[in-house]
Amino acid sequence: MIRKQNFSRKRQAILETLRSTEIHPTAEWIHQTLKNEYPDLSLGTVYRNLAQFKEEGVILSMGVMNGQERFDAKTAPHSHFICNCCGAVFDIDETFENAEAAKQVGQKYGFDVQEQKTTFYGMCNQCKVRH
Repeated sequence: MIRKQNFSRKRQAILETLRSTEIHPTAEWIHQTLKNEYPDLSLGTVYRNLAQFKEEGVILSMGVMNGQERFDAKTAPHSHFICNCCGAVFDIDETFENAEAAKQVGQKYGFDVQEQKTTFYGMCNQCKVRH
């Protein structure tokens, strides 16, 4: 019974850590953040819980950037900006949906387009200052 409670606390801590940041972290970042509080937390446990959260629709995967998958706890529709210099990922509240483009893709390729996402790429404000 104690083992299950520890698992539940770790699982909750993983989710809360992801929800407490806007940096769209990696599993490794979450693991390092929680390692002092949960010394026996394995990176595999973090990955398994993130996979389950994705499957449940509780979090989103941003995809792989610089060789590591990044995660987002904000599941409401929104867009992103990714800095080409430092790799930072920023939320943009607007979705910039283009119904005509989705219709054209559906017609041209025979797809049933159910969702479209917009990601902007460029240089963030901090990198602009440094360059």
